[in-house]
Amino acid sequence: MTQSLMDEDSLKRILLGAVIGGAVTMFAGFQGMGWTLDGTAKDMAKKSASAAVIEALAPICVDKFQHAADADKNKVELQKANSSDQIVFIEKGGWAAMPGNSSSNNAAVAQACAKMLSTLK
Repeated sequence: MTQSLMDEDSLKRILLGAVIGGAVTMFAGFQGMGWTLDGTAKDMAKKSASAAVIEALAPICVDKFQHAADADKNKVELQKANSSDQIVFIEKGGWAAMPGNSSSNNAAVAQACAKMLSTLK
């Protein structure tokens, strides 16, 4: 007796193989190959861009702090303050404000600036 290539059992095996193959491919792609969903990719890009901006702006803040009129006095006051007060001190001093921007509302830049200043001699 000869069976048809597409009898009911063969069709079930082909479909089951396709489903299992698709599931294995998706699992391997998301787990091992770095695939991401659109929302995840956008979040990662946003975080990366924010980190790059902070990394670029913090040295400007440090430079402005070091070239301020009372830099030595400010450095002593900054060292006395705890980390959250250091951020406020830098923001109030305007050193984290970027050229052309009169306000400093970026606590992340101020935090990175304070960290960089604390490592300087």
